[in-house]
Amino acid sequence: MDIRDPLHDPVLAGDRRALARAITLVESTRPDHRERAAALLDSLRGETGEALRIGLSGTPGVGKSTFIEAFGLMLTGQGKRVAVLAVDPSSARTGGSILGDKTRMEQLSRDPDAFIRPSPAASHLGGVARRTREAVALCEAAGFDVVLIETVGVGQSETLVAQISDLFVLLLAPAGGDELQGVKRGIMEIADLILVNKADGDLKSTATRTVADYAGALRLLRKRPNDPDGFPKALAVSALESSGLETAWHEMQALATWRRETGHWDRTRAEQAAHWFAEEVRAGLLAQLDAPETRARMAEMARDVASGRRAARAAATDLLETLRGA
Repeated sequence: MDIRDPLHDPVLAGDRRALARAITLVESTRPDHRERAAALLDSLRGETGEALRIGLSGTPGVGKSTFIEAFGLMLTGQGKRVAVLAVDPSSARTGGSILGDKTRMEQLSRDPDAFIRPSPAASHLGGVARRTREAVALCEAAGFDVVLIETVGVGQSETLVAQISDLFVLLLAPAGGDELQGVKRGIMEIADLILVNKADGDLKSTATRTVADYAGALRLLRKRPNDPDGFPKALAVSALESSGLETAWHEMQALATWRRETGHWDRTRAEQAAHWFAEEVRAGLLAQLDAPETRARMAEMARDVASGRRAARAAATDLLETLRGA
């Protein structure tokens, strides 16, 4: 007899508290929680909606939270249900995170058609948390139309968000050529849309020039087969004045529609699924190294290597052979 998880029906019904509990479950590292989370996700497979997944990153101080709140409120005002998965950096020393996104997005957090979930990045690289992909699936099951995935911040490893999202938006501040040089090539190569924020007041003319600079840089960087004419592109927006947001949303929808109609959407999602399968296999192999007996064996071998009694490569080969025979 198939017994569904108690969270299954409430999540499908769009219960935000149940969704929060389900995300907590998939983020847990306890073996029993992992088993339960896997069963829950499997039971929801096939019943989920197809939300537009938008990855969002930006330079420090660019106003990501202000933009997400203004953009999210615009979408809920149009009758959309919006989920925000915000990944906060974790302390390398304590492992803790501030998780202050709900405080920074006070209006959006009170909107009944919005859901905000901050998660710690912990030691996971790539700008997203270890289980962000599964959290996205839960948000889709809960009936959200748009899922915004806010990464930790601009960096070379941020490109991992491309394996979760349908569109990737890079939020930048009005600046000169030096700022353009500071943005990593890797993240520029995956950006579908660059939004120059703070295009208001004294910075409005600067923002216009910056948009032109980035538009030129994008033309030089690349033309991908899954880009229609005119993409990637740069636009000016002001989260403070809520200007340019409608235009940005129109461009996002146009790109998503083109990718659906040309088959790029399905191919990309299939490639993403294969990528995360490989990641789960790698994570499972690494988990074997965390077993008490393996840690003890590694510590013993490390002492031998440190003392010069064994070569590092030979010791590693022996340990791996031991794992293969486990």
